[in-house]
Amino acid sequence: MKKRLVTLVLLGALAYSCGASKIDETVILNSKEPVGSSQRPDKLYKKPSDIEGIDEIVNTKKTQFSNIGRIGFLMNYLASDELQGRDTGSEGIEKAANLIEVMFLKNGIRPYFDGYRDTISTYEKPAYNMVGVVEGNDPELKDEYIVVGAHYDHLGLVEPENGDNIANGANDNASGTTTVLELARYFGNSKSNKRSIIFALFSAEEKGLVGSKHLAQKLKAQNLDIYTVLNYEMDGVPLVDKDYLMYLTGYEMSNLAEVANSYSDITYAGYLPKAQEFNLFKRSDNYAFHEVFKVPSQTFSTFDFTNFDHYHKVGDEISEMDFGHMANVVNKSIPVIEGIANAPSKEIKYN
Repeated sequence: MKKRLVTLVLLGALAYSCGASKIDETVILNSKEPVGSSQRPDKLYKKPSDIEGIDEIVNTKKTQFSNIGRIGFLMNYLASDELQGRDTGSEGIEKAANLIEVMFLKNGIRPYFDGYRDTISTYEKPAYNMVGVVEGNDPELKDEYIVVGAHYDHLGLVEPENGDNIANGANDNASGTTTVLELARYFGNSKSNKRSIIFALFSAEEKGLVGSKHLAQKLKAQNLDIYTVLNYEMDGVPLVDKDYLMYLTGYEMSNLAEVANSYSDITYAGYLPKAQEFNLFKRSDNYAFHEVFKVPSQTFSTFDFTNFDHYHKVGDEISEMDFGHMANVVNKSIPVIEGIANAPSKEIKYN
């Protein structure tokens, strides 16, 4: 994919409302002191480079449902060779963070902290979770938070196979990252949520859930009222011969599947025996929040060990992904998240 080496031109201080506050792009993107982290690499982020096609993506029909074009734009960048497999602390993942920041900013997602980057203090290289928030529109329910998340890191450069040493991580987890970015776009523009929604893209998941552990502990120290955590992991290819769209890790632990399905016109979440067999509940970023907050925190996925042969391999490429399926995942997730965010009481409970 061709890249234009053109600096983003900001036409004035485009501001997005979220309550009484506004976001000033010129402050966040052009600040001499990087926002939100003393370790942020100024040379990479002082003035973000434009990515071909980004203006069209961020400026057209922001509240529409997802489509193949939007999915393809995000996936083709996040899983490109240019990003070198998005290893935590690498230049490639910094480029991914830059894209996430621009997509948050352009779609009315406020930084949750001083900036979008949440520095992971326990990691040896500069590493960041990317954290934004859409404040709820209900004066009481807005103090309850839903976390919608995915990890955006992968393995980086690995042992070569057939001359290729880039573990692009298209399914793992550019797919989940793209899902969260598209959901953030929708809610950032529609503002249709009564509860507040934190959109979190975690780094260092592949290093042992380091990023999500850091963020969960940080939010716990604020005594944040987190209602539930909905995590998206490896949803780039459809399930085969299943009567549900996605499976839910820890299915038997809560009524989340039942609640999610009640807001959908299909069976949105189902039970996959292999997810329990391989204890997938403990193998993604939901688990860190389960441990710290003790609230329903689970992962949606469509990787079932039979429909994708490239887990943690260099073959995890864009060519293996189904963009139509991914757009469907986003579009079927919108009413589910909206229903959970707008319910008068906390319906989701651990068994």
